[in-house]
Amino acid sequence: MSENFLSQEEIDALLKQQSQENGTDGAGGGDDSNTVEEDLTQEEKDALGEIGNISMGFAATTLSELLRQRVVITTPNIKTTTQKDLFESFEKPYVVIEVNYTQGLTGTNIFFMHTNDALTIADLMMGGDGKGSGELTELHLSAVAEAMNQMMGAAATAMSNMFNFPVTISPPKINKIDFDKEKYDSPLTEEKVVVVSFKLIVGDLVDSRFMQVIPFDIAKQKARMLLDPSFINQMTAGDKTEEKPLEESAEEEKGVRAEEKAEDEELVLPQISEPEEEDLSASNRFQRTEAEAVSMSEREKRNLDLILDVPLNVSVVLGKTKKPISEVLNMTPGTIVELESLANEPVDIYVNGTLIAQGEVVVVNENFGVQIKNIISPEERIHKLR
Repeated sequence: MSENFLSQEEIDALLKQQSQENGTDGAGGGDDSNTVEEDLTQEEKDALGEIGNISMGFAATTLSELLRQRVVITTPNIKTTTQKDLFESFEKPYVVIEVNYTQGLTGTNIFFMHTNDALTIADLMMGGDGKGSGELTELHLSAVAEAMNQMMGAAATAMSNMFNFPVTISPPKINKIDFDKEKYDSPLTEEKVVVVSFKLIVGDLVDSRFMQVIPFDIAKQKARMLLDPSFINQMTAGDKTEEKPLEESAEEEKGVRAEEKAEDEELVLPQISEPEEEDLSASNRFQRTEAEAVSMSEREKRNLDLILDVPLNVSVVLGKTKKPISEVLNMTPGTIVELESLANEPVDIYVNGTLIAQGEVVVVNENFGVQIKNIISPEERIHKLR
C-alpha cells in the first residue's frame, strides 16, 4: 500500500510542474495591460486617486461657477496601459485637450472628453441651455478650451497647496479626433501611461466620464511626492543647487566688470565720511516721508496755493461684482445685480481713481451723500496695492 503513495518530493515536483504550465498558458493568452498594471502598486494608485480627488474637487468648483450648474467629479478609477491599446479602444470621436506643466511638475497631461459632453459645456459657456445639438465648431472648441484652462488652473493651485511649491500650466491645446478615421499624433513620448478616469456630472445635462492620461514615470513621481514628503525636499533642493551656480557666476561677472570699469576710468574718489547707519524699516521710511512732505508744504506753500482750485473727480463705489458675458447681454430693465459687498459694509471713496477714504451712505436734503468714517493713509493704500 505504501508503495502506491507519492512521496513529498514527488508531490512538490508535480505542483511545481502544474504551476509552470498554468503560468505559460496565462502568459500566452492574457491581456498585456494586466502585466503593465502590476508596475503600479496599490499604494501608488491610492496616492494618485487622492491627488485626483483634491485637484478635481477644485476644478469642479470652478466649472460650476462658469456653467452656473451643479458639477460633480467623482472618485477616479486608475489603470495602467499603453497608448496604442488605449487609442485602439476608442470607438467614437473625442475632444482631446493637451495641458503642459510649466513650473513645479514636468511633462504633458492629455484629457479625453466625449464630443457630446464638450458640446453641452460649450453651449452653457456661451449662454445657452446646454441642450444644443449639431457638430462641434471652432467656436465650441474655444469655449471648451477656456473651461479646461480655468479648471486645470484651479487643479494646479490645489496641487501647489498639496505639495507646498508652485505648480503652473500652459494654455491648453484642443482638437477633435475621430480615432476610427485618423491617427492621433500624441505628444507623449513614453508608451506606457496611466489612465485616470473620472465620472463627470453637470446638472441633469451630463452624466458621463472623462479621462486624464499621464506618462507612467510622471505618475509614479506624483505618487511618491505624496507618499514621501522628503522626496519633495530633494526636488526643491536640486532646483536650488542648479540655480546657485548661476547666481554666483552672475555676481562674479558683476565684480569683474566693476573692477575693469574702475581701472579704465582711473578715477580718484574724494574721501567721504561713512554715513550713519540708517533704519530702513517700512514704518520709519513712511514716517520720514510724511515729515518731509510736511516740511516741503511749508516751504512751497505759495506754489501749492496755485493748485487748490483744480477740480478733482470724487466717486463713491457701493460695491463690485463679476458677471459672464452671457448674463450682461441678457440684462433687461428690472434685472437685479447682486454685489459682493455686504449690506452694512462701508463704501469706498475714490478721488481721481485713487482710494482715499471709506464711509457710509446718508441722505442729505433728499439727495444721497456719504459720511466719511475712515481716511485711508498712504501706507494703507500701498498695502492695498500689494
